[in-house]
Amino acid sequence: MSDRETLERLNAEYIASVQNCDVKRFGEILSDDFLNTNPDGSLVDKVGFLQQIAPPARISNLACHDVNVRVMGDFAIIHARTSYNLPDGRVGNGRYTDIWARRDGQWLCIAAQVARN
Repeated sequence: MSDRETLERLNAEYIASVQNCDVKRFGEILSDDFLNTNPDGSLVDKVGFLQQIAPPARISNLACHDVNVRVMGDFAIIHARTSYNLPDGRVGNGRYTDIWARRDGQWLCIAAQVARN
């Protein structure tokens, strides 16, 4: 499997883990020094991010679109757009940027930034 294919698979697993509150899978694909910038501008580390993900998701039908994977050796950036349903039935959308690094032969997400509108 090429790096691009691996990262596309990991991206799909990342999105599924958000929708399914899969803290276990996130624990496997996030680096120990992972940082996430939330839509409100706050910055959380891996432990804080996993705490945010653990409660049941308040959105449904989370999907990613226009996924752009850029591989630069042992470093990669993924940009994408999201859509999802809010509890009141409205459709929400946003964008995210995930930064991945190959460490000891394994791709790990080291940082993310999420925006919603």
